[in-house]
Amino acid sequence: MAPQDPNPLEAQGGTLDRRHLLKLGAAAAAGLVAQRLGAAEADPGALPAPPPVAPWNPATAGAMPTRNLGRTGHRVGLFSLGGQAALEQPHNEKVAIPIIERGLDLGVNYCDTSARYGGEARWSEQYFGAVMQRRRQEAFLATKTHDRTADGSLRLLDRSLALLRTDHVDLWQLHAMSTMDDVHRVFAKGGALEAFQKARDQKLVRFLGLSGHTDPDVLAEAIRRFPFDTVLMAFNAADPWHLPFQKTLLPLAVEKGMGIIGMKIPARGRLLAGVQPPPPGPRSATYTRPGTLTIQEALAYTLSHPVSTVILGVDNIAQLEENVRIAKAFLPLNASQLEALEQKAKPVYGQASWFKRDAPANPRA
Repeated sequence: MAPQDPNPLEAQGGTLDRRHLLKLGAAAAAGLVAQRLGAAEADPGALPAPPPVAPWNPATAGAMPTRNLGRTGHRVGLFSLGGQAALEQPHNEKVAIPIIERGLDLGVNYCDTSARYGGEARWSEQYFGAVMQRRRQEAFLATKTHDRTADGSLRLLDRSLALLRTDHVDLWQLHAMSTMDDVHRVFAKGGALEAFQKARDQKLVRFLGLSGHTDPDVLAEAIRRFPFDTVLMAFNAADPWHLPFQKTLLPLAVEKGMGIIGMKIPARGRLLAGVQPPPPGPRSATYTRPGTLTIQEALAYTLSHPVSTVILGVDNIAQLEENVRIAKAFLPLNASQLEALEQKAKPVYGQASWFKRDAPANPRA
């Protein structure tokens, strides 16, 4: 599915260099962040940038149930598109771009990416940008910074806007908040939180959030310090068995009226029956046996809790379409059904919690 405008992904053999970024137009030109922030500092009495228009995908309401994304005012579909899997692979535009296009066609109205997805070239943001240049108003667009400083985060945002072909993102998130040191650095003088507040004031971002999958206490501490709009948290059926996010973090986020986005639903396949472990290696050390749940069970478990939406990366359009069908047919599980899925996940909770601090090996059968 070719975009209407020339695709710089193809023009550069799959990558965007600085010379081509400067040709993307005023809305997404490199230096946009510095220009706006610099102008505001030079002339404090200058008129503020106009507020961005909220996104709306007309296909969403008929495609799947929607929920409030906290206090953002956005009605988000139960299934949202993550920017990993096929969407972070290099030189994969012939697969990745049609997935994004098809997702919007099917009613997906929340897209998640990051400055870290796809390595230094940031392939994920490139692929989303190839679609967003024409369909920006159909998606609530979220990206992230992994830098803990204000200056570093603003540089990352500068390039994110250029790659995403937009003059703003709907949600900017602190990526992978994993330790209390991350919290201290973000909130220190010159920390990333300063960049977040400046970018929001200048309408470069509409809302602020944070993400994490290592330790729920880290996210909880950050949330207590600042009124973030959203939290992206790891949450699957194996959660109760080790360092549970649902015990303290989920209730805290609900109490604060935050938009709650669930991730790691199938634990990158480690929770799913029929998915064989890869050959032994450093990246598969916690993946020793097939999982125990279907993707329907995995999604139903998380969606039966007070989350706004769940994000999943997909490898192909068939997986995307299956996830949308599951979201459309979703019915909440009761307490006994939820407990049954937790017990079913218990034999593989170690590998299904591989992203958490001190994740254990699978228990003995």
